[in-house]
Amino acid sequence: MAEAADFPGMTPSPARRWLRRTGALLAGAPLLAGLLQLPVSSAHAAEPTVVKEASDTGAVTVAVDSLSPSVPTEGDTLTVSGTVTNKGKQTVTNAHVDLRLGSALTTRSAIDSTATRSDDISSSTGSVVGDKYVAEFTKLTPGVSEQFSISVPVDELDLGDGGVYPLGVALSGETSAKPWERVLGVQRTFLPWQPDEAAARTRTTVLWPLISDVHMTAETASNEQQTPVFLNDDLAAEISPGGRLDQLLSLGKSLDVTWVIDPALLASVDAMTERYDIVDGDTTTAGEHQAVAGQWLAELQRAVQGKQVVALPYADPDLASLAHSGTSVTGSLNQLKAATDVAASTVETVLHVTPSTDFAWPVEGAVDPSIVKVATSAGADKVIARSDSLTEKGGLSYTPSAARPIGGGTTAVVADSRLSEAFQGDLTKASTSTRAVQEFLAQSLSLNLQTAKQRSIVVAPQRMPTAGQAQAMAEAVSALQGGTWSQTQQLTATAAAKPDPGATTKVPSRSAYPSSLAKRELPRSAFVDIATTQDRLDNFKVVLTDASRVVTPFGRAINREMSTSWRGRTTAASSFRQGVQTYLTTLTEQVKLIQKSELKLSGRSATIPVTVQNNLVQGVDHLVLRLTSTNPTRLEIDGEAYAEQGIEVSGGHSTTVKFTTSAKANGQAAVIAQLYTEDGRAYGAPVTFDVKVTEFTATVMLVIGGGFLLLVLAGFRMYTQRKRAAAREAEDNATAETDPASETAESTQDSGNGPDAESDARSGADDPVQPSDGTPDTAAESTGPSGTGERVDR
Repeated sequence: MAEAADFPGMTPSPARRWLRRTGALLAGAPLLAGLLQLPVSSAHAAEPTVVKEASDTGAVTVAVDSLSPSVPTEGDTLTVSGTVTNKGKQTVTNAHVDLRLGSALTTRSAIDSTATRSDDISSSTGSVVGDKYVAEFTKLTPGVSEQFSISVPVDELDLGDGGVYPLGVALSGETSAKPWERVLGVQRTFLPWQPDEAAARTRTTVLWPLISDVHMTAETASNEQQTPVFLNDDLAAEISPGGRLDQLLSLGKSLDVTWVIDPALLASVDAMTERYDIVDGDTTTAGEHQAVAGQWLAELQRAVQGKQVVALPYADPDLASLAHSGTSVTGSLNQLKAATDVAASTVETVLHVTPSTDFAWPVEGAVDPSIVKVATSAGADKVIARSDSLTEKGGLSYTPSAARPIGGGTTAVVADSRLSEAFQGDLTKASTSTRAVQEFLAQSLSLNLQTAKQRSIVVAPQRMPTAGQAQAMAEAVSALQGGTWSQTQQLTATAAAKPDPGATTKVPSRSAYPSSLAKRELPRSAFVDIATTQDRLDNFKVVLTDASRVVTPFGRAINREMSTSWRGRTTAASSFRQGVQTYLTTLTEQVKLIQKSELKLSGRSATIPVTVQNNLVQGVDHLVLRLTSTNPTRLEIDGEAYAEQGIEVSGGHSTTVKFTTSAKANGQAAVIAQLYTEDGRAYGAPVTFDVKVTEFTATVMLVIGGGFLLLVLAGFRMYTQRKRAAAREAEDNATAETDPASETAESTQDSGNGPDAESDARSGADDPVQPSDGTPDTAAESTGPSGTGERVDR
């Protein structure tokens, strides 16, 4: 029965409960005595675990706003400044900030790993750098920030050989809930240390891009200067003091970099040095930043003297979009060729330097075979790629040189992705900027320490760095160029350097192209729009006496339609393309045919006037006006179904030309007037009007025949009357010889008042006269349309 009491679901017996309790007390007594006799130090031995658990909370944020110098040398004093902020709900007491130095990082991936956990307080923070190099705070109130600054002689850091050392800046303190000292916040950064000059310095090429968005339209004023029209005045803000492009120029001129410039930017700023207009909807205002534009260009001209300048194709066309979506549209590659051809001349004209046009730069250095093919189709034989696209698969233990032969006489200049992506994101805060600078320098030094072999490396940052990113870039490049492990090299020299035999040369397939980049490409419809605009431009320019006034602004606008800057801005890009097309259509419609109303033809033949109006400021020629009868069996034009005449019209004028027509039968026939270029392409809209033959009938023929008969009879009557008069005159003369008085009477009767003379006068008045005999041709330069139901000359 006692055993049954221990089964599940049954209550133990009182005797068994007493035995169990007694056994537990006897077994626990020695343990309790041992615990009571434990020394105090044993209790503190468990503290690391407690501190680690407490440190996971991260109640305080630490921001390192500056680290100076970025690359210390022997004898320097390292100063670390920043801000600590209590993000928790409890006041931190006995707080202090100290510096902690870790062991040298031996690989570039180790730097990546440290950077990703820069504020992780649960990871090792390294050894404290001396007790006296601290910044103390009595307390840190929740939500309050405090600044700190710690200076320590570099010799006190006890750095070893050259390398990259993780430097932790940690805040420790107590809270009322956990009244013991522990790490409450940390921020890790990097301390590059290379006291002696490297055995083989890395040859580093830094690209310094001057690229902007699209600002100019295709429109120009009709004055002699062709005043350019801008979409907005944003470019003025960029080049004004403190603006993005002003910062890039001011910072870049003190660095040894390779300038990578979009010629369209130069052309836009150059246009702003004189009169320019800004369009805002239906309102156009005059630009006012001529002085700013002139100053920026003058400073750029000085900055690039003696430096290498690489000119991108005009407007920086999107090579990947062209390769993936544009090549199926006829003429797209011709646009890239045109953009490349004009690049060098634009840079030479504005900056007075000869640029290199041998380089193509796809977006973010991402390449595939189609991109390489398009990039080199316009004459470039070097493609700036990036190492995260052309990845290494040969198992090299170091980063190889940038130059790689990829076949077909093309060289891929592979930029280092870690160095190139170091300055992305929001770098307006001092802490994020400092972190980017130190990580960049750490990666560069680590790359140099990989091998004693000298290599050439390229840094290709984002195309349009912000002002904050540019400042961080300049600080890092300046420190790098003043360091002991790197030396500057121009891009052309890097491209010509001997390739590393172990480096990969295989271009990744199309499927490997990043989907994140593909989603932002220009669609095929964009290139269809571009081809349509070019076709209309080609048809328009052949009729102009000064085609350059149209070809140049529209040609450059078409280049801008392919700009890389449209990525991710689908609506804005489409609006720009439609704006170019609309403006071109407006211009072409300034040369047109004047509408005509129905014409009435009142005889077998007549002339039909057609007026061509030119509202452009320049003349047009090489046009042909064709007049076609849709019913040549009823109405012929110059004896055929149609007739043509060449057209020339001065700017701001109109001209009227006439076509001879002949009617074969009564009724109505439609006539089509159409302008053509000399190569046979229709120009503008046709004008269709009706010609109605309303009087070409049997009755008309009878009236005409009767009139003719009357004329014949009148003539015969005149002849007989004159014959009779002559006979009478002869008889009268004979009588006069015998009767002078009779002669006098006859003379009086024939003085011109008699019936015969009156008949002669009437006969002269009835001579037939054609209505068109005394009427000149339709006056030239006539601009008015024909009247309703107009009657044409016959």
